[in-house]
Amino acid sequence: LRFIKTGIEAKPAEWQIRVRKGMHMEYRKLCAAEINRQLFSHFIRRQTVTKCWRREDGKWVIKDAPFIDDWGETEYQELVRCLINTVNTDGAVFGAFEGGALKGFASVESAPMGQNGEYLDLSCIHVSQDLRGRGIGRTLFDMACRWAREHGAGKLYISAHSAVESQAFYEAMGCREAQEYNRRHVEAEPFDCQLECVLKDSPAKDW
Repeated sequence: LRFIKTGIEAKPAEWQIRVRKGMHMEYRKLCAAEINRQLFSHFIRRQTVTKCWRREDGKWVIKDAPFIDDWGETEYQELVRCLINTVNTDGAVFGAFEGGALKGFASVESAPMGQNGEYLDLSCIHVSQDLRGRGIGRTLFDMACRWAREHGAGKLYISAHSAVESQAFYEAMGCREAQEYNRRHVEAEPFDCQLECVLKDSPAKDW
C-alpha cells in the first residue's frame, strides 16, 4: 500500500490510500450538507446471506438462514435521515470514495452508552458490494475507532449483522461479544450479534 496526503495540513481522516490493482480511494469525514440520496447513487448494499450465527441454549451456533439483504428507497431515505442526525448531534460519518463515488461509509454516535458510559456506538459500517474484500471496511473501522478514542470512549459498541461473513470481519477487527448488551439495539435487531471493540492507544504511524 502507498499512502498520500490530500494536502500539507491533512489529518488522518482526510488522507487518501492507493491500493493495488489500480483502485484509488479517498477517505474523509462527511458534513451534513453533502449527505443526501444522490450520495448513494453508486452504492450497492446487496448482500447474499446463506449462514448466520444464532444463540441457542446459551451457545453460539451457525445456522442455515438464506436471504438477500438489500435496501429500497425507504431504507435509503431513512439512512440519509439517520446520518444527518449523527452529524448534527456531534457524531461522525466517514466516507470512502472511488472516483468521487461513495463506496463505503461508517458512523459513530456521540452519546456515551453503558453503565459507566465507556461505549460509543458504531451505528453503521457498510461497503458497496462491488468493492468488498479490498480493505475498505478495515480502513473505515480504524477511522471510527480513532475518532471514538479521541472522544473519550474506552470501547466501541456494535450491533452487528449475524451473517458469518460479517462476523468474520468483526472478529478480524478484534471485536468480541459485548460485556453489556444495549437493550435498544437488541429490541430493534434481535438477530444481530452484540459486540464490542476495546479501544487501545495505537503507536503513531508514519503515513
